[in-house]
Amino acid sequence: MASSGAAGPFWRAAGMTYVSYSNKCASMMRNCLKEPHRTEALEREKVHFSISKWVDGKPEKPSIREGTGGD
Repeated sequence: MASSGAAGPFWRAAGMTYVSYSNKCASMMRNCLKEPHRTEALEREKVHFSISKWVDGKPEKPSIREGTGGD
């Protein structure tokens, strides 16, 4: 069955983006897990990325950052 298209996604109606909705759902799911699975899932939540500033069309030395996938 196809939807009528009149109703938009509920996450959009709540003023959220799909990514923020998805992150919120994943965080709630990880918090519902029992140990030791919760600890393992929280470790996978961490992300590492690098940021490079560009000056005069050339990248400077990147800095490595660590964060979480949540809000």
